[in-house]
Amino acid sequence: MSRQLGAGERVVGAEPLHGGLTAEMRRLTVRHRDGGTRVLVLRTFVDEENAEDWLGREASALALLPGTGVPAPELIAVDPTAAHCEYPSLLMTHLPGRTVLDDEGVERRVALLARQLVAIHALRPAARPRPYVALTTADTVVTPRGADARTWAAATDVIRRPAPPYEGRFLHRDFQPGNVLFDVPSSGPADARITGVVDWAATSWGPADLDVAHCAVTLALLHGPQWGLRFPEAYEEAGGVPAAAASRRLYWLVRDALASSEEVCEVSRVWREAGRAELTTRTVEERLDAYVTALMDTWG
Repeated sequence: MSRQLGAGERVVGAEPLHGGLTAEMRRLTVRHRDGGTRVLVLRTFVDEENAEDWLGREASALALLPGTGVPAPELIAVDPTAAHCEYPSLLMTHLPGRTVLDDEGVERRVALLARQLVAIHALRPAARPRPYVALTTADTVVTPRGADARTWAAATDVIRRPAPPYEGRFLHRDFQPGNVLFDVPSSGPADARITGVVDWAATSWGPADLDVAHCAVTLALLHGPQWGLRFPEAYEEAGGVPAAAASRRLYWLVRDALASSEEVCEVSRVWREAGRAELTTRTVEERLDAYVTALMDTWG
């Protein structure tokens, strides 16, 4: 940190930021010689074997985003191999706003999220990021307790097929409410606005439908299946261009929904720690089952 600070500056406070799954986040308060302060964020990968790759991609993304209109942190420094830090780390500016995970105002936020994702997909970087990686397979899907076996078997069969052709887009690859900052004024949720998009470590090149699917399933688990179904519609209403064929849309929606089956326990824990105490693992499992069933009924 000391190498990145200006003359007379020093760190006077460090506060952990909660909500991340893969990295430790700290908000650092830096005091100037004249008594003024600024705030930075330090992102540290402690137990992640892919830290060098992820931090390299995040640094590349943050370097190209200034001037695009997409609100993102400004890159200050990155140490992907822990040459200077105890662990691989990235230092960036702090953005105003906060993550909002409550149900109140979700309709307004869904529209804002859709418009923001359309803007991200419109980016055309001179150098494309690496192609997307879909980690889940038909063999790693975890069927929730009490779920209809035939429905889940049919959904799993969908992702046994080869990935459909697509037109490549710049993907955030983890675009969802936990990685978007909002300003919600005292006048109420209707006047909320997005102030930042964070966590660009999984930036990729691939189908727009994959980003849409990831945000949709997160909304379904966080707020209810109906909001997962609503998000693809909101994306299209905002000017996004999903796959033309229903079968192709279904493939990506189901793929990311099934990928979530492997992370229900961890995701629900993070949300409970953030204040959503009612989102037990069982509740989130039931929402995922209802969402997958609705996808198969709607698109299958």
